[in-house]
Amino acid sequence: MVSKKEARVGSEDKKGDLEVFLKMKESGGLSVEVKSSVEHMFGEKIRKKVKETLSDLGVKDAEASVNDMGALDYVIQARVETAVRRLSEAKITSSPEKRVSYGPPVRERLRRTRLYMPGNNPDLMRNGGLYGADCVILDLEDSVSPLEKDAARLLVRNTLLNIDFGGAERIVRINPLSTEFSREDLEVIVPAGPDTILIPKCEAASDVSDVADIIEGIEKDFGIKEKILLMPLIETAKGILNAFEISSASDRVIAICFGAEDFTADIGVERTREGAESFVARSLLVLGAKAAGVQAIDTVFSDFSDEEGLMKSTEEAMAMGFEGKGVIHPSQIEPVHRVFTPTAERIKYAKKVVAAIEDARKKGSGVASIGSKMVDAPIEKRARKILRLAEALGLLAGDDT
Repeated sequence: MVSKKEARVGSEDKKGDLEVFLKMKESGGLSVEVKSSVEHMFGEKIRKKVKETLSDLGVKDAEASVNDMGALDYVIQARVETAVRRLSEAKITSSPEKRVSYGPPVRERLRRTRLYMPGNNPDLMRNGGLYGADCVILDLEDSVSPLEKDAARLLVRNTLLNIDFGGAERIVRINPLSTEFSREDLEVIVPAGPDTILIPKCEAASDVSDVADIIEGIEKDFGIKEKILLMPLIETAKGILNAFEISSASDRVIAICFGAEDFTADIGVERTREGAESFVARSLLVLGAKAAGVQAIDTVFSDFSDEEGLMKSTEEAMAMGFEGKGVIHPSQIEPVHRVFTPTAERIKYAKKVVAAIEDARKKGSGVASIGSKMVDAPIEKRARKILRLAEALGLLAGDDT
């Protein structure tokens, strides 16, 4: 049953997007008007895709007007489906074709950078895998207005199904559980097979376990065998004090992240370039993560034009025990990677440490020395971590030194 007559979705101003104006009718079949700068080449193809999508969703009588800005088929499908959903009282289910194949989510992997991308901007998202970030976050929360949440989740779903992000971990930030949007976010996104769900505003273990339970139910309903991972985002004082419990709430958790903007607002202070106001909170988050055996990921550095400040913030993060940092612009990726990549000198020394301790063990001793410095288990542990990181980055390939 139709509850409304007209709907408008998308944008005629964004590259790679389109605006769809849909009007339901009582009869007369489907008619589609297309305006596009490439109409002479692709107008008929766009028209056909709109009609196919409407038919697949059970719409028999409607008028559609499309203003195209170079949208790909999966974007057209998402925008048309959103319009139909907005006009229908019935719950619509759809299963767009999956064109990109990935392996199962990987627990232990590099997460030096996680690049945020607005979930309602198709042009930015389709290029997300080209920038070289370790992780790409398709965002349904802060970057999407409440009135466009439905459109963004369908666009993100179709992006996951159709765009190859290369070696980047594919993360979707859903809306907080306290909102009306989160459950439908999961119902739409989980069947599309993201690697990881980023849970914002985490304050307690129950926030994580509730999301894990919803995901498990959806996985069972759709016969999904690969277990989707979780990355809680801690953004309040309460969440910081519960960092260990949050990290330990589910075996799906692989890392916890710090959100400085919301945290400083929560405690009633201004966020500064130096970050002294969040130093204690970041330290507690690292301790909670390490105690639970998961990664700790630092907050974003919000001024993407300040590379010096970014480098300093990243160096501090690494010294505190963080293993990665959020980024809001592609230009921030290389500087952050540079900091988190071990130097040739550190790799060489780590090799010496491991060789020395292994030689000592052969001789029945648990400690060794390099020059005048003693090498024991904690130093060995740090050295092996450096070598694992170097190996993951391909810095040990062909190295016989």
